[in-house]
Amino acid sequence: MTKRLFDIVFSLFTLLLFFWVLLISWLLAAMDTHTNGIFLQERIGQFGVPFKIYKLRTIRTESHTGEKYISRIGQFLRRFKLDEMPQFFNVLKGEMSIVGARPDVTGYYNLLTGENRKILELKPGLTSLASIKYNKEEFMLQKQELPLVYNDSVIFPDKVRMNLAYYYNRSFSGDILLILKTVRVVFFRGK
Repeated sequence: MTKRLFDIVFSLFTLLLFFWVLLISWLLAAMDTHTNGIFLQERIGQFGVPFKIYKLRTIRTESHTGEKYISRIGQFLRRFKLDEMPQFFNVLKGEMSIVGARPDVTGYYNLLTGENRKILELKPGLTSLASIKYNKEEFMLQKQELPLVYNDSVIFPDKVRMNLAYYYNRSFSGDILLILKTVRVVFFRGK
């Protein structure tokens, strides 16, 4: 089975099986954030081509102060990665794959040089070894005195190293193992 065919079958199966979860999550996100519940953001895709990634909105803005924060419902959606379920539509559109380097915002993957640019030959994925290792990245960064510096000097180079290792060692069986590991980490708090 080709990777693209697997991506389509897996996405359709997941969306059909869990459409009710996506629908409820979307309704909660919409009511909680007082928006349409969908968050679009430009990310860097395969070959450095930008695309719009779909997510459920988890950040709420207070109308009287303009303060932005992750709501309790948003925290729940993020904890179980439900906010990322709309990305299965990105997979169906061919912009993403189930397994591959997570797509980053402009200013990171599009600035890679040398051998590291090989990562851009792959479609970005819903999960990867790096996203499993850093599944609590926002909490790690909150503990840092200089979070952007820590991200740029420690986390991002480590993600690039792991994603480059995936580029050279990717396989169907490896992808299946990463999917199973992701399920374990997200739903059973495993490592």
